[in-house]
Amino acid sequence: MAKQVYDESKVKTLSSLEHIRLRSGMYIGRLGDGSNIDDGIYVLLKEVVDNSVDEFIMGYGRKIVVSVEDKRVKVRDFGRGIPLGKVIECVSVINTGAKYNDEVFQFSVGLNGVGTKAVNALSGFFRVVSIREGSFKEAVFEKGKLIKEKQGKAPKETDGTYIEFEADDEIFGDYAYNEEYIEQRMWNYAYLNTGLTIQYNKQSFSSKRGLYDLLSDEVGDETAYDICYHKGDHLEFSFTHTVNYGETYFSFVNGQFTSDGGTHLSAFREGILKGVNEFYKKNYSGVDVREGIAGAIAIKLQNPVFESQTKNKLGNTEIRSWIVNEVKSGVVDFLHKNNTASKKLEDRIVSNEKLRKELNVVKKEAKEAAKKIALKIPNLKDCKYHLGDKHGEESMIFITEGQSAAGSMVSSRDVYTQAIFSLRGKPQNMYAKKQATIYKNEELYNLMMALGIENEIEGLRYSKIIIATDADFDGFHIRNLLMTFFLSFFEELIVSERVYILETPLFRVRNKKETVYCYSEKERDAAVEKLAGPEVTRFKGLGEISPKEFGQFIAGDMRIVKVNLKTIKDIKDTLEFYMGKNTPERRDFIMENLI
Repeated sequence: MAKQVYDESKVKTLSSLEHIRLRSGMYIGRLGDGSNIDDGIYVLLKEVVDNSVDEFIMGYGRKIVVSVEDKRVKVRDFGRGIPLGKVIECVSVINTGAKYNDEVFQFSVGLNGVGTKAVNALSGFFRVVSIREGSFKEAVFEKGKLIKEKQGKAPKETDGTYIEFEADDEIFGDYAYNEEYIEQRMWNYAYLNTGLTIQYNKQSFSSKRGLYDLLSDEVGDETAYDICYHKGDHLEFSFTHTVNYGETYFSFVNGQFTSDGGTHLSAFREGILKGVNEFYKKNYSGVDVREGIAGAIAIKLQNPVFESQTKNKLGNTEIRSWIVNEVKSGVVDFLHKNNTASKKLEDRIVSNEKLRKELNVVKKEAKEAAKKIALKIPNLKDCKYHLGDKHGEESMIFITEGQSAAGSMVSSRDVYTQAIFSLRGKPQNMYAKKQATIYKNEELYNLMMALGIENEIEGLRYSKIIIATDADFDGFHIRNLLMTFFLSFFEELIVSERVYILETPLFRVRNKKETVYCYSEKERDAAVEKLAGPEVTRFKGLGEISPKEFGQFIAGDMRIVKVNLKTIKDIKDTLEFYMGKNTPERRDFIMENLI
């Protein structure tokens, strides 16, 4: 093989604009097509709205108007407006901005000096207008390059900033915004900024009671007692208990949703336990106090340190003690003032303790039985790295059906980061079952132990749980049964965005020169048109894809879809409708939607 020349001519210096466009993942994470809430187009929208929210936080402008039509996004705030002499620099020159100045922006949610520049660089069209004290400055860009600018007089009462952009098709390809995802973000802005009104596509989003409203909207009416709510200068929280298993939390730092929690969330959990024990003068265990809890916490920090590029987990350790103390005193204060709630909470803790002791007996019997079967977990092909290890964030477990599908995966997986758990067939429907049932079902017990979630989600061994079933009716049924299992007993796995569905190709279209894998009939038809004299293969199941081919579908070309929940209050009704007894409503639904 010829040696590659490595000299001065090979060393490149990219401009910041070129760097953002070439290495977009460093600035916005993933690209995507809009079908996932973490796709880049939503990050672009968020960066622009964040700047408007920062203005509100600093006391300027109580309304933000957002519209998304097709691919055109428009955001108008009524804050101070960007200083006119710096409008172009603020949206196009990296490391320019006022967010480095703590006097101007103390608890910024936007990226320091990068956010709007990244949006501009990754947009086919970008327009900014700043209005300040009777004058305006406007600039229009294409792919980050200035096309035109103008300035003039404007009515004094209209101060603020207007940004309009369209994500670049060259970079994002064929994409579309999902209305539900945008509405979810707008609600989060409203809950975290009481007094702010966001108008989005003619809907109004606002909240008077912040995280109280968030929890009330999320868990609905099925709460064990009135929601405990506290708001301080830098900390706001709410919690209650629900009919669901496990713990469910929504945590935020400077308006950023931290799906993986972090030090603020662990301090919140500890503070609740300490507050409860101080009030009741008891020594209840954290497991009994927190079983069935739903909580939300938001903190403001001047210098947040996140453990990942995507800001999903907070790492600041110095904040622990003051959060624990403020949460503890907030809990004690609430319980003193709410006699009915304090009585119901204690009843719930005592009930949790009783159920846990009963469950421990069943657990012991199950573990004794498991010891007799095998020392290791059957049907698990483990990987080397797990959550908490150096490469733990890359770890994943595929839950698949049958030996043939598992065989293709085992032969082509990365043994360091990819584990396989194969089901023997359809797992038991766990709708309306008690937690003890898991211990009487060998397969679901083994799955729970493989995931490491028997005691709590913090023991989870893998970063991603990927359901990999055939794209047929049996495969879809197994997906539903697994989701019922997770939603019934481990809903926090879904809330913390750990569960995914693997997409594998339905068709292979090839001729002697080229092979194209297609995930839909539309892609198949396009491939048939493109290739001369093609042969078309329909994959009926994962086991039909050879290990040699399969490797790419769980490596660089892997397509996974995150399992999302709109609100946890809908879980019970949804599971009852789809997985409960065969009701007339479900029968009618099937008949109406049958193709």
